[in-house]
Amino acid sequence: MGKFDRYAFSASADFDEAEVRKAFSQAVPLRTLVIFCYDPRAADVPMAVAKRFGNEVYPGRVILDTAGHRVASSATIFPVIVAGGRAIDALRSITVAQHLFGIENIVVVHHAHCGATTFTADGIIDAYWHEHGADISKLYDRGSVCIEDYEASLRHDTALVRAHAGTPKRANIFGFFYDIDTGALTEVVADRPRDREFLY
Repeated sequence: MGKFDRYAFSASADFDEAEVRKAFSQAVPLRTLVIFCYDPRAADVPMAVAKRFGNEVYPGRVILDTAGHRVASSATIFPVIVAGGRAIDALRSITVAQHLFGIENIVVVHHAHCGATTFTADGIIDAYWHEHGADISKLYDRGSVCIEDYEASLRHDTALVRAHAGTPKRANIFGFFYDIDTGALTEVVADRPRDREFLY
């Protein structure tokens, strides 16, 4: 037994994956996953999204059991914080969140004066080669490396999320521009599939 196995659900002798998944989905009322930048100036993005949607809870409160263990949360928004808020870095998190909790909305937010607008794909590739001797030219799709045009990057990222096999087909996908000085969210993309037919 590993040093930390007692903290892993799957290490329990009576582990039942289906039951644990069911318990997780009931313990956390996740509805909306928000992908945004790790810039500290963008820290209020989830609260702005909660306010915009009106029926979301963030940050919510942690719920304790009778023994004082943290067993649940009232938050309906989960933040996924990545460089530039680019969706490429959030795809696995979307898949896992859907599996454990279910998702109704996926929101991609890019913010004003972002560091991802201070370089180009060629610039970072060249810098890595000269500074680290590493060729990163094939690591990422060039359209996901930096932000050259906010509207184009939001359209690119929301399309990337929609096309990904790990994205639930019925999820609404939104793209917003966030003004870090005013806190205003401007909708750029609203992809609501409610009128589409699904085979599964």
